Amino acid sequence: MHRDRPVVLPVSTERLQAPRYRRISAICAQAITSTVAIPTGRTPRAMSGKERSEPQWVTPSSNQVARQDVPPDYETIGTIFGYALVVLSWILIIITFPFSMCVCLKVIKEYERVVIFRIGRLVFGGARGPGMIFIIPCIDTYRKIDLRVVSYAVPPQEILSKDSVTVSVDAVVYFRTSDPIASVNNVDDAIYSTKLLAQTTLRNALGMKTLTEMLTEREAIAQLCETILDEGTEHWGVKVERVEVKDIRLPQQLTRAMAAEAEAAREARAKVVAAEGEQKASRALKEAADVIQANPVALQLRHLQALSSIAAEHNSTIVFPVPVEMFGAFMKKEN
Repeated sequence: MHRDRPVVLPVSTERLQAPRYRRISAICAQAITSTVAIPTGRTPRAMSGKERSEPQWVTPSSNQVARQDVPPDYETIGTIFGYALVVLSWILIIITFPFSMCVCLKVIKEYERVVIFRIGRLVFGGARGPGMIFIIPCIDTYRKIDLRVVSYAVPPQEILSKDSVTVSVDAVVYFRTSDPIASVNNVDDAIYSTKLLAQTTLRNALGMKTLTEMLTEREAIAQLCETILDEGTEHWGVKVERVEVKDIRLPQQLTRAMAAEAEAAREARAKVVAAEGEQKASRALKEAADVIQANPVALQLRHLQALSSIAAEHNSTIVFPVPVEMFGAFMKKEN
């Protein structure tokens, strides 16, 4: 027989029409069409944005899990085995009753919810609780989710500001789990992922601000971080309640420089105020001198007023000012 000549085996028509042979032929045809490419002389077309597959998130209103493409026969077999396991589990529960109730009954607290998976699939009805729930052993797995608010103190982050100043920032983030199903199906650890996202969000938000903006716009920065975190954790079933910037620590050298600058500014303002006071005082003295010059008796009255104020303090020494004009007559007699 020639080597390149195909070998044809005689097969009856009845055997080819059997279900097993028809299934084998269909699988072979599908494999050939999926692996063999027909050359058309055209370059492959780039996929558009709409044609690209996007990640399928489990939304808060959805309680179904996206299933993978599985052949119908395998899915049917898996369903049959699943029902068989459920029946065997119920038989085991009935045989071991009432001792099996110690394993099947679980108590869920008011602030907790339970997500149950039966043979790997989400049980219809969503999260269960609070109260008492029933778990089928061997085929049910469950996970408790705490709905209380979690407070997370963000570790000090060394951030380079927009004007090239290195600062250390502390913040506090308050968040809670709003959708238990999404927090279990969409992310491995929702709490830990939210904490990491809070650190990176704080660094990115403060990196776009100058040092002056950091010190004066804390509320706006906290609101910006809260908005970014809330949008990022929406598909994880996490709701960010509040973000607060706790402390902004500056380098020691920069702190000394800012303190010296503030002290110099205060001294300059004090000198300006003192100069303005002296200017006003000199104007008042000039006006008083003009009044005294118009009436010489006013000077004597001012002397008497000074003596009365000195005597009121019980001083032993009294200084009495004498006008220089009184000594003019004596100086003329000596000459």
